[in-house]
Amino acid sequence: MLAANEAYVADFGDRAQLALPPARQFAILTCMDARLDPAGYAGLAEGDAHVIRNAGGRASDDAIRSLVISHKLLGTREWFVIHHTDCGMETFTDEIMRGLLANSLETATIDESGWRDTGAGPGSTEADYIDWLTFKDNEKSVVADVARIRSHPLVPSNIPIYGYIYDVRTGRLNEVAAATAAGKAG
Repeated sequence: MLAANEAYVADFGDRAQLALPPARQFAILTCMDARLDPAGYAGLAEGDAHVIRNAGGRASDDAIRSLVISHKLLGTREWFVIHHTDCGMETFTDEIMRGLLANSLETATIDESGWRDTGAGPGSTEADYIDWLTFKDNEKSVVADVARIRSHPLVPSNIPIYGYIYDVRTGRLNEVAAATAAGKAG
């Protein structure tokens, strides 16, 4: 990573002149999955947009905090919630995650029978106090996240919020019409 950074620094050029607000005035909330390249699938260059990432691309309190800052202080005018196919958040539940962490803090494995903890303990019951924001239906989760953002008291009604699912097999962004309808600017 540090060698790559040195190459980046050597070709940094006029990037120091980029403005703080995003040039294209929009923000994307998406998953942290390493297969997703928001710059690639949205045609972004450095300085174009805010990209907020978390596990599942969920509308957590912290994601909404970032979106509100993006608008209020940095002028974004539209937001995109982008989940994706084959998301790991669909492979477990809060109960599974809590059980795995109660046994061990080591990396778990998955096979045809589900998630298994192969690490040695101790674990922690602190996971009981976290909402892991898992989901079973990708489209419904996009709709729910857009609706949650839309109804948040700190989100102005004039910001349109769009919902999409990125297909990890094709690279295509597919609109979730019900999410976009729920996110319509008022």
